[in-house]
Formats: sequence, structure tokens, C-alpha cells
Amino acid sequence: MQFDLRSFLESARVPYQTHFLAELTQADFGGFTLAAPAECDFTATPTADGAALLLCVKAQVDAACARCLEPLHRDYAFEREYLVRLRDLDDPDFELPCQEGCLDLSELVYQELIFEVPTVLLCSADCQGLCPICGKKKAAGCTCQPADQAAPADARLSILKQLLS
Repeated sequence: MQFDLRSFLESARVPYQTHFLAELTQADFGGFTLAAPAECDFTATPTADGAALLLCVKAQVDAACARCLEPLHRDYAFEREYLVRLRDLDDPDFELPCQEGCLDLSELVYQELIFEVPTVLLCSADCQGLCPICGKKKAAGCTCQPADQAAPADARLSILKQLLS
């Protein structure tokens, strides 16, 4: 969805509000996916020297636990505020995804989701993960011998174990 930010900054006298769905279910987030399109509310309010922008996002994230690989589902809801002036649109270092004065709201939602959702997602804070020996979840009662008590895989490495003692 595109928002003509330049014309809003030049001539708007009343706030602009919209509700939209950001279809990002096929987007590459590098560790999670969206279960459904993100629900977004966008408001632009004229100020004395520019505009105050408010973006509210609600998204449902699907991923695998980084330790035990169990599927997990999380809901995220967050708000972001921006202050924009007309001269910002001509700044090559302007942070918002804007081209020729038009703000790409879907791209803005994508960028904010990248920042909001942690790169390592866990099913619970105390998840013990998988046993490196048998591959079962440690919390499910794995009875394998801990790696620090097991004999080294290669006898030539036994000297390293003695040095650590």
C-alpha cells in the first residue's frame, strides 16, 4: 500500500487514517513466517513543521523453537511513531521506505517486523533443547549420559579433557 507522503506534507490539514492488511505471508523473514496477513492501522497527523505518523501492527508469527525444534505460534502487537518533515523526503539517508514522495506502508511493516521479532525464538525460556546423543527432547526424560561424563569420541583427544580438569 502506498501513501503519498509528499502531497500530505504539502497540503494536508486533517489527519489521514487507514486500516489495511499487509500481505507478507510469503516474505522471507529468515527464521519465522507470518501465519496470516498483518493487521495494520496507519495514521498521519499534520503538525506545525511536518507530520506525525503512527503505525500499529498486529501479526501472528509461526516458527520452530531454536532449541527443541517444536513448532510455536506467537502474537505480536506494537506501535511505531515517526516525525517527518518535507525536507526529509529529499534526504538520501531518510530511514523510511519512500520513493518519489510515496511511503510504501507494506515495506515499512516488513522492516518493523524484522526489528520487533527476536532472531532466536524459544518455546519457553527454560527449554532444554534436544539431547545431542539420542535426539529426544531433554525435558521428555532423556536418560543419556551427559557429554562431559562420556568418554571422548577420539582417544587422541583425551589429553584435552585432562587439561580442562
